[in-house]
Amino acid sequence: MGLEIERKFLVIENLNWEELSFQQSSIRQAYLNKDAERIVRVRISNEKAFLTIKGKKIGIRNFEWEKQIPKEEAEQLFGFCEPYEVEKVRYAIRSGSHIIELDVFKGENNGLVLAEVELNSEEEEFLKPSWFGEEVSEDHRYANAYLSTHPFQKW
Repeated sequence: MGLEIERKFLVIENLNWEELSFQQSSIRQAYLNKDAERIVRVRISNEKAFLTIKGKKIGIRNFEWEKQIPKEEAEQLFGFCEPYEVEKVRYAIRSGSHIIELDVFKGENNGLVLAEVELNSEEEEFLKPSWFGEEVSEDHRYANAYLSTHPFQKW
C-alpha cells in the first residue's frame, strides 16, 4: 500500500479548464464499502477502470491501494455498490512542479469544483494558483465518499 498525502481546495473562479489542462477524464465512481476504517471504491475513468482501497484518513494522509481492472468487471461491480454514484470531469493542470487535479462535479453534486494536489510530505511547498479558495483538506464533507450520499446540492 502507498501513502497518499493530499491537500484539497475549493475553486473560486470558473475558468476554461479544458484550455488550462493537459489531460481530461470523465469519471464515474461508486462505493462497495464506506466503513470508518476503510473505503472500497470502483472507478471508471474514460476507458480504464480501477478498484481502490483507502485506509482511514489521518489529517491529510491516508493509505491507498489501487489496481487497474477490466472495465467490464468494474461495470459488474457497480451492481454491488451502494446505490449512489459520483460523476465528475477531472482536469490535470500543471502548477510549478506539481499537477493539480481539478474536479468539476456533475449530477447532484453539480456546482462543486475542487482542486487537489498530491505531495511527497506534509510540509512540501507548492505553487497555489489564484483560483484556489478555502482549503478543505480535513473537512470530511468534501470527500467523494461523503458526497455520494450527501450531495452538494442538498447542503
